Amino acid sequence: MADGGRGQAPAIEVRGLGKEYDGTTAVDCVDLDVAQGSVTALLGGNGAGKTTTLAMLLGLILPTRGSIHILGEDMLRHRYRVLGRMNLISPYVDLPFRLTVEQNLTVYARLYGIRDSRRRLQELVETFELAEFFRRPFGSLSAGQRTRVALAKSLLNEPELLLMDEPTASLDPDSADRMRRHLMDYQQQTGATLLLASHNMQEVERLCSSVVMMHRGRVVDQGTPAQLISKHGRQNMEEVFLAIAREQREAS
Repeated sequence: MADGGRGQAPAIEVRGLGKEYDGTTAVDCVDLDVAQGSVTALLGGNGAGKTTTLAMLLGLILPTRGSIHILGEDMLRHRYRVLGRMNLISPYVDLPFRLTVEQNLTVYARLYGIRDSRRRLQELVETFELAEFFRRPFGSLSAGQRTRVALAKSLLNEPELLLMDEPTASLDPDSADRMRRHLMDYQQQTGATLLLASHNMQEVERLCSSVVMMHRGRVVDQGTPAQLISKHGRQNMEEVFLAIAREQREAS
């Protein structure tokens, strides 16, 4: 479990971040610092604003208010300076079904401007054991095979910041464990920063050095897993999650 970079500027620095849709507030005045080299969890129930926050960090949607600085760059003014240093993994974002695995990864290699893309693809084929279906259409693959391709895609550009939206959702325990091991190996080898949105509290305790709790678009608590477990007098992060969710509902 990474401790994060001490004495460095945050990999992610968010101030007063807000997003509204037709008068409905999805994210409400969020302040967030994610340390360089850390593995941080962004937690909350459905509708807490996690996915909207990730989408704003990626520059996929514009915030209604607030500022976002990633890897030292202002995402609202200079996002193209930093997009090539980031990536995303999410089971909710599919690659084009008609393209082969090779074609999909080649397209992304070109988008990221990878110089020796053939060498990089070969490295990923070996690491994630893609050879047997490398030239098959993505849509013909099993769920486990698609997961390996998605993981390869997310690490294609060797990102300094990897955003993860429930990466192990719907995976069987063995596939989920293999994905977590690949992600942590990558993080430990490169010192990359990982931001994880997840509902799997065991995964959070295992991987994350820092936790940010959201409810109805706001940050309501944060700390290390151990700090939050102690603060709320619970046995594990699942109990903490439930306690905070219920406290916030009663306070609403």
